[in-house]
Amino acid sequence: MNVKQNEQVALILIDIQKGFEDLAYWGERNNPNAEQNAGNLLQHWRKMNQPVFHVKHCSSNPDSILAEGKPGNEIQDVVRPLETEPVIKKNVNSAFIGTDLQQRLEVLGIKKLVIAGLTTDHCVSTSVRMAGNLGFDTIVVNDATATFDKLSFDGKKYPAQLIHDTALASLHEEFAKVLNTNEVLALLT
Repeated sequence: MNVKQNEQVALILIDIQKGFEDLAYWGERNNPNAEQNAGNLLQHWRKMNQPVFHVKHCSSNPDSILAEGKPGNEIQDVVRPLETEPVIKKNVNSAFIGTDLQQRLEVLGIKKLVIAGLTTDHCVSTSVRMAGNLGFDTIVVNDATATFDKLSFDGKKYPAQLIHDTALASLHEEFAKVLNTNEVLALLT
């Protein structure tokens, strides 16, 4: 992604919610510094006066840790939105389904996106795939995303790092470019 002077690049932070801090609920995860890296991106975007969109999952299951009204639904402090930054609520894996995110980006003339958040193989991957299919030039940030261990259909346990790596491998150069936080920050300096 080449960024021209005065070009807007939107930072989209997906599901960085307090409920994902509960490792007893979710299990083992990778990238323990993902949220801090996302916070570093957010601070840089604010300094550069670039657009920021916060997305949060509002589970339709009232018993979910991510259900609206529960403490786990709140966005983590490290990326707490400013009043001027939109918070887009979703209840499916894509930030683009059932929301006005695409329309907001189009109204602002934004064609380039940087996406970070939780979890790599679910909402981040689904949103990145849709962004690519919708024609956005997209970067997903490797070290500002994370996921958890997964059990397969046959009960085999796969470690979070493997799930993360394969999810990003499926996205790279097909739907998006995968970069680390420092590489992304260098693009917008």
